[in-house]
Parts: sequence; structure tokens; C-alpha cells
Amino acid sequence: MAQHPISRRCLLRNTLTSSLGLAALGALKAQASDAQNAGNSVSDSGALKGNIHHSVARWTFEDLSLEELCTLVRRIGFSAIDLVGPSEWQILKRHGIDSSMCNGAEPNLEDGWGDRQFHSALTDSYHKHIDLVKEAGYKNLICFSGNARGMTPEDGLKNAEQGLKRILGQAEQKGVILHMELFNSKVNHPDYLCDNSAWGIELCKRLDSPNFKLLYDIYHMQISEGDIIRTIRDNHQYFGHYHTAGVPGRHEIDDSQELNYPAIMKAILATGFTGYVAQEFIPDRNSMENKARSLEAAIHICDI
Repeated sequence: MAQHPISRRCLLRNTLTSSLGLAALGALKAQASDAQNAGNSVSDSGALKGNIHHSVARWTFEDLSLEELCTLVRRIGFSAIDLVGPSEWQILKRHGIDSSMCNGAEPNLEDGWGDRQFHSALTDSYHKHIDLVKEAGYKNLICFSGNARGMTPEDGLKNAEQGLKRILGQAEQKGVILHMELFNSKVNHPDYLCDNSAWGIELCKRLDSPNFKLLYDIYHMQISEGDIIRTIRDNHQYFGHYHTAGVPGRHEIDDSQELNYPAIMKAILATGFTGYVAQEFIPDRNSMENKARSLEAAIHICDI
């Protein structure tokens, strides 16, 4: 989930366009076109093992059209993209790509379920989007706690429980799973309520529904609290989806950062997890072609 507000997306797009130039962007577009013409074959790195269900967050590759990202995903050898809204689902379906974590019901990342003043608007929006997710044949829909705005963690929990109960019955009936994303409030999302696993897990316990889970963002929780593998082992029943990125900097998940992703993936797999692990790093390479290679490398790092 992800740090993906609209303003952040616009900044990312403008930064990449100005720093890379149109020629570099065109190189990856040509690469995607060549892959499509070649029948969407997997890359030279070899076929994926099939133990981990891979995905990638849409917003981290916004200089590609969704059509081009679908082609790139197919070339690498997986078939899911996170954080695509209803208006673009037809593109995913045309390419045989799953919408692994749907979005669009949230107004933003700050005005969430932890604040009662937003409950009415959120309820209307989520009622609509739960139906859309069901009708499209998908099952995962993201949600957010929003900011504290001076309230205590306990008050935020009570508010979130009260608000989410307004939509959980519909989610259960439709077979849609709501996932609240864990963010760090230290670096990226100041004042965010659900900024630690204990708060989110307590909310899961109070709601006591198989249709409410946490989106465990490994990047965010490494910044907030660390202890990633033990937390996953002890609390995996509450985690329905995972996001990755390198710490520090939210860039590639290679040996330039502090997390050992193969070990983390082994821990996730050992819990019996069958959901998606989505790459959500911001590529820090010097061309769009190399950024595509970064995604390919990250997928293979996590493909244990």
C-alpha cells in the first residue's frame, strides 16, 4: 500500500520523466513491445518456481502505461498488479492479469476509519467498491486507518472497529477481504494510526472476521519496529497480503539495503501463506530499461 497518495504519484512521475528523458522511457516501451511481439515469454533468468504469488504495485511504474506494465509483468513471468482501481480493470483482464489488491474506495491516506467524522462517506464508498470488486471477480480491497489528529490509540481502535463493522457484513456476504495497510509514522506517514503491528492485530481481534486482515508492509514495519520474521511467524494469521521495499530509501531490495528478503520470503512461505507478495519499491536505476531489470531482479530475489 504503500506510500501511494496522488501527490506522491505525480512527484514520482515528474521526477522520473525529467531525470530520465523521453529516450530512456522509449527504450522500455520498445522493450515491452518486443516482449509482446515475442509472445510474452519469460525472461532469460528462468521460469519462476511457483511457491510465491508475485505482484507489483502500479504506482511505482507509472511512467509506463498500464498496458505496458502488463506486458512487462508477463515477460518476467508473473500475473498480478496491486493498487489498480475499477476504471482500469478491463486492461488487466485483457492481459490476463489479476488485480491482487484493489483500491479506489479510499479518499486518501489520511482520512480513514480511525476517525468517526469520515465514517459516513467511507461507508458509502466502500459499499459501492465492495460490490464492484465482487462483480469483477476479485477479492482484496485496501483500506486505511487514517491519521490520529490528537486521539489516543485506544480511541482510534474503538472508532475503527465501529466504522468497519458498518461494512464488514457486506464484505463477508460478497467474499471480499478488506486489508488495512500498516504504515510507518516515523519517515513517510506522520500521525498515521495503524503504524505498528500490535495496533493492527488488536483491531483484527476486535473485529474477529476472516474478511478483515492486515496488509503487512515489510518496508514500513522495518522502520517502525523491526523484528520482521518473528512478527510474521507469530502473527501470520492476521496478515493477508505483503508489500516489499528496501530499507533505507524504499529502493531496490538487493544487497544495497538492510533486509534479507530471501529469509523473509522463506518465513512467509513456512506459515502456509498462499496470498500475494507485491513489490512496492521505487526503482533507483538510471534508465527505464534498468528499472524494469530491477523489478525482474526483485521478483527472482523473492522467488524462493
